[in-house]
Amino acid sequence: MPKQTFGTSHVPLSPAVRAGDFVYISGQVPVGSDGIVVKGGITEQTEQVLTNVKAALALAGCTLDDVVKTTVWLEDARDFGAFNAVYARHFPKNPPARTTVESRLMIDIKIEVEAVAYRPV
Repeated sequence: MPKQTFGTSHVPLSPAVRAGDFVYISGQVPVGSDGIVVKGGITEQTEQVLTNVKAALALAGCTLDDVVKTTVWLEDARDFGAFNAVYARHFPKNPPARTTVESRLMIDIKIEVEAVAYRPV
């Protein structure tokens, strides 16, 4: 099955790409629909990032329930507890596999999340 891309972006990437039964979601950052980074700390930014992940998944007909793997970059490892509390609310049962690392990010934000979903066509 050929690759199928979903959505558009102002940067050279696709928000979601289906390759067979897998859907790959590009790293989502805490920007609102206005394109501006949300105000607040890790809690507010994590909520926005996961809202953006849900929106990218929806482009390919998926939900958070379809996510099998996430990769999370935190600007500061000390934010892990607050991040994890928000994340747990969005994945209350059968959470996906996850890798979480501390990293300098490309813009002045506290978090970025990418996801891989599995949804047979």
